[in-house]
Amino acid sequence: MTINGGISFWYATDTTAHQPPRAPLTTDATADVVIVGGGYTGLWTAYYLKRAAPDLRVTVLEQKFCGYGASGRNGGWLYNGIAGRDRYAALHGHQAALRLQHAMNDTVTEVIDTAAKEGIDADVHRGGVLEVARTPAQLTRLKAFHAAELGFGESDRVLYDATDTRARIDIADAVGSSWTPHGARIHPLKLVRGLAAACERLGVVIHESTPVTELAPRRAVTPYGTVRAPYVLRCTEGFTAALKGQKRTWLPMNSSMIVTAPLPPSAWDSLGWSDQAVLGDMAHAYMYAQRTADDRIAIGGRGVPYRFGSRTDNDGRTQPATIASLSSLLFSFFPQLTGTEITHAWSGVLGVPRDWCATVTLDATTGLGWAGGYVGSGVATANLAARTLRDLVLGQTTELTTLPWVHHRVRRWEPEPFRWLGVHALYAAYREADRHESTTHRPTTTPLARLADHISGRG
Repeated sequence: MTINGGISFWYATDTTAHQPPRAPLTTDATADVVIVGGGYTGLWTAYYLKRAAPDLRVTVLEQKFCGYGASGRNGGWLYNGIAGRDRYAALHGHQAALRLQHAMNDTVTEVIDTAAKEGIDADVHRGGVLEVARTPAQLTRLKAFHAAELGFGESDRVLYDATDTRARIDIADAVGSSWTPHGARIHPLKLVRGLAAACERLGVVIHESTPVTELAPRRAVTPYGTVRAPYVLRCTEGFTAALKGQKRTWLPMNSSMIVTAPLPPSAWDSLGWSDQAVLGDMAHAYMYAQRTADDRIAIGGRGVPYRFGSRTDNDGRTQPATIASLSSLLFSFFPQLTGTEITHAWSGVLGVPRDWCATVTLDATTGLGWAGGYVGSGVATANLAARTLRDLVLGQTTELTTLPWVHHRVRRWEPEPFRWLGVHALYAAYREADRHESTTHRPTTTPLARLADHISGRG
């Protein structure tokens, strides 16, 4: 029987995860920096601030426990993608976006090296990222994507034909793929829990079970007291809409995952996948997958993309139809696994800005700062954002603070019911576009998908 919910497979199977939560805030307090959110962005920011300025009093406020949100539920892709790069190239020029991409390439190594330095065993395996095409239209997009990445300096990226792709991973109907070394498989919850422990060793104060209800210049308000600080940093990603006044800032997009039972050596012999690259595709309703450290396949994608009123789930439970859809997707990629047991299913939310651009900002006059809107690429991007917030808080002008995503502002999402109607219509269009491309076998992207990209802000 599939275990549905329970936060995530990562949480359910991590023997260190089920510990009593850290003490909540119990009274008013002060700090030099208060950070709202105990996920990757908040914890990395606290970590780098204390590394750079050990005397700073840094407090993290987390509504549940560290890793409760996307940081403990994601697909375990540590890679160099960043949301909005092409838009930043259009706004600020190719060289500015090129610097941003180089920073993201370096960030993959930064996370791996820092985890090793802090003794964090997060099941890291640097096998790169393989993105595959399975239809002629996907192959056209793949080749354009590959050429664009080369244009942003990825001289070590490799384009494979159908034969070479299936030699790496035996994916049914694969017609080509693009591989980059700038990626790794991780266990997401092990990383976030190890990072929280590293922060505490440096003297960061972490209060769990402490929801923040309102942010204002130089204060974060909770039901148990107010923390006052010169700098208040919002690091809440997909849960941002729950804060007062933030309902339409970033849309909490749902993503769901399933994971198989451990596969025997004979199955891996038939699949290949020996380099353990993380796997994605070029579909409009894209998928993402990894080979876990204990030899399972974890695969994810969009189920019900958005809940009315920017609501989020409580424990990661996902819809039976989504489990069935992801199972069908898994077995279409790997028909030889048909009938394999699906042991866990879960879901979570990621933050989507209206223009699909990740951002990092600090208003020096109010002390309010934030980072996020990663659109599913947050495992590495959160680290770059945190180092940038560190430099902004410390008043330093660096290579990071001059990157084009710093201080970028976007318009707010539409009010309900237009937000719900629009998102569900767009993803229905993407699913229909994928169905059409898989049945017609034409080499061009359907006009329906191009229209959806334009309306959504992805194009």
